[in-house]
Amino acid sequence: MTTHYDVLVIGGGTGNNVAAAAADAGLETALIEPGPLGGTCLNRGCNPSKMLIQAANAAEHVRDSQKFFLDASLENIDYAAIVDDMEETLSPLAEGMEASYREKANLTLYDDTATFVDDRTVEVGDEQLSAEKVVVAAGSRPLVPPIDGLDEVEYMTSQEALYRRDQPDSLVILGGGYIAVELGYFFQSLGTDVTIVEMMDTLVPREDSDVAAAFTEIAAERHDVYTGHRATAVENEVDGVTVHAETEDGDAVAVSGEALLVALGRRPNSDTLDVEAAGIETDDDGFVVTDDHLATSAEGVWAQGDIADNAMFKHSGDYETEITIENAVHGGEATADFTAMPHAIFTEPQMAGVGATEDELGDEGREYVVGHEELPDTPMGRAKKLDHGFVKVLAAPDGEILGCHALGHEASTMIHEVVVAMRAGSGRVSDITDTIHAHPTLNKVVEYAFDDVNLN
Repeated sequence: MTTHYDVLVIGGGTGNNVAAAAADAGLETALIEPGPLGGTCLNRGCNPSKMLIQAANAAEHVRDSQKFFLDASLENIDYAAIVDDMEETLSPLAEGMEASYREKANLTLYDDTATFVDDRTVEVGDEQLSAEKVVVAAGSRPLVPPIDGLDEVEYMTSQEALYRRDQPDSLVILGGGYIAVELGYFFQSLGTDVTIVEMMDTLVPREDSDVAAAFTEIAAERHDVYTGHRATAVENEVDGVTVHAETEDGDAVAVSGEALLVALGRRPNSDTLDVEAAGIETDDDGFVVTDDHLATSAEGVWAQGDIADNAMFKHSGDYETEITIENAVHGGEATADFTAMPHAIFTEPQMAGVGATEDELGDEGREYVVGHEELPDTPMGRAKKLDHGFVKVLAAPDGEILGCHALGHEASTMIHEVVVAMRAGSGRVSDITDTIHAHPTLNKVVEYAFDDVNLN
């Protein structure tokens, strides 16, 4: 027997808002989510990680106090209490969301996994559910590649690392992307010796090359960093694990730690849904292919969030939710515009960017000019006694903003005036240079970097 709905949403992260909107519109709606509502961001990603990173920031502020001639010392860290506080803050949010959804009219919540068996029909436990419209928002999970010996040792992914209550004395991290460096910063700031092994030549290799190179130098002062090394094998030791890694030239290294974190990226959950059975096309990496309306190749099926072939950011998922609600719930034809999609990495210093990188412009053969300003050379940079940071602007010779990249204190906040200029303004350098910036704010560095752009 098949239960039929008007709208079926697979995934309770950003998808929960689609389901709520459909139910509020009077449509009989099913929401399928095997874990706590709120998805990766609330439960296994950005929310818990940023709460933990605030503790790391606080520890670093104490250590930096002597710069300001203050006598302070960090004598005790209650690591378990930091994790407990995070979980006790966030868990009730997911629990409250589930309670409200179970009472919501026109909405049925299934605490289970889904597998497609036909067009717009899924199997959930021993039931089959179908719908006129289906939204696939089943997210992603940590990528764990087949490294020799990895399945024989105890290791963490980001999910386990965030909720670990005993602090390791030493930690080896495989990977150098944003998850790896954020967690590396957290553990190191609270006293763990951290080693990072990354196959690319720099950490955070997707960032603009100047940002990646500068951050790699900063990280190397804190951690043992092995860039250009691919992990080839992992083995157990009496007091932890040893990772073997090699360069392309065959130079080998062995690094050991009490704990191992695999942070080598994330993969979409499309394979767990058997999307092919519904005629839903995926790309070579398993992401569901969508058009400008977020519709898939299957009639009456939309996709959004990490599982779709767009940006894997929570803010992108939130934006996609607006498009999906308009199109899947209200029958509209809204078009997604991913222009000037920002991102940020919450280490200290932070990193943030929007638009093209210099390498991308070079690969495209695009003509561009560069503006640059060092954050420590600005009034607020001096006041805060900052050691690192800069803003880099990439612009067309006629003044069009092509990209902006920042490394420094509160870079995640500073980048947003550039995002506004690129999305809501004229998208030109003059949007920034003609804006009066309060003095002496951190954002003066953005103004100075744009002033540095030499236009035709």
